[in-house]
Amino acid sequence: MSETTTELQVTPLHALHNELGAKMVPFAGYDMPVQFPAGVKTEHLHTRKEAGLFDVSHMGQLTVSGDGIVEALEKLLPIDVGALDIHQQSYALLTNDDGGILDDLIITRWAEDTFFIVVNAACKEQDIAHFRKHLPNATIEILSSRALVALQGPSAKNVAEVIAPIACELTFMHGCFVTVDCNGTAVECYFTRSGYTGEDGFEISIPNEHADAVARLLLSFDCVEAIGLGARDSLRLEAGLCLYGHDMNTETNPIDASLLWSISKSRRPDGAKAGGFLGTDNIFSSIEKGSDRKRVGLLIDGRAPVREGAVLVDADDNTVGVVTSGGFGPSINKPIAIGYANKTSAALGTELFALVRGKKLPVSVSKMPFVEQRYFRG
Repeated sequence: MSETTTELQVTPLHALHNELGAKMVPFAGYDMPVQFPAGVKTEHLHTRKEAGLFDVSHMGQLTVSGDGIVEALEKLLPIDVGALDIHQQSYALLTNDDGGILDDLIITRWAEDTFFIVVNAACKEQDIAHFRKHLPNATIEILSSRALVALQGPSAKNVAEVIAPIACELTFMHGCFVTVDCNGTAVECYFTRSGYTGEDGFEISIPNEHADAVARLLLSFDCVEAIGLGARDSLRLEAGLCLYGHDMNTETNPIDASLLWSISKSRRPDGAKAGGFLGTDNIFSSIEKGSDRKRVGLLIDGRAPVREGAVLVDADDNTVGVVTSGGFGPSINKPIAIGYANKTSAALGTELFALVRGKKLPVSVSKMPFVEQRYFRG
């Protein structure tokens, strides 16, 4: 049975989206804007050139805290949680007992014993249950009273210079609390220099009651336009970033997904804090022996897009993989995709074919990202 809008949750910016003429669609249990009147391609290119404002309030925001929380989190996440400085954040995978990926998330250290975590919308209920099961002595607070927006693109820093100058001092994957003057009202927000587009920018956690006013303040800048889920997906695809539930899931381990970099060196087999997280044995075995398949980028020969689920074959029609994300890359003006190929077909430049409606479309294994990432690292 399909969802109807009466069953869907809404974000604090729902009325603003409708006012701006958004096309709304069901997504992860929410009524969300897939595009605004300008359209996906225009929104995408505007974000790359100027700045786009994304409503990501459907994501889950929570804090976990308590005595021994670092050691407890390190049993769930294959990163060096203890090495994070105050207000430093890290990308991390939530693994299961078999080494599969339950979700990917961003974790930020707010204090010695307090961590702020943002999880994917479709996974937040299971993630929260997972944390509660495995962190029985921790205090877990669901921040349902806060909205989340992302201001992305090269002009994002120009906006921040006006409304939150201290945020411009941040480097990639660091955050700070900022008091924003919003029409005479002081609004305490949390800014992080991060995002999901490959561009410089900020993610901003805002009290629900001030979300509309802060969003309107951001949109008052000529360089900022509202952007929907359609362009968010094409931007992250060009940036070579995974989408949970598509490019990775519980049947995928970090090595399959080409995400070895997300496992801190200290947590790898020869590290000072090696292992100890869920699925260690299977993940370490994949590190040692290699995976039978690998996540790869794919450039499509021609203009026809290749979508998720398309089978990949070699010149002899042997099945060698599958596409997990695909679409058009407006910045490079050609179709692109992400998928999995077996280890004999995953080398850069390998020529393959994608089966689309009974036709064989030529594709080649490409490096990712497809466009240069422009994170501000200082």
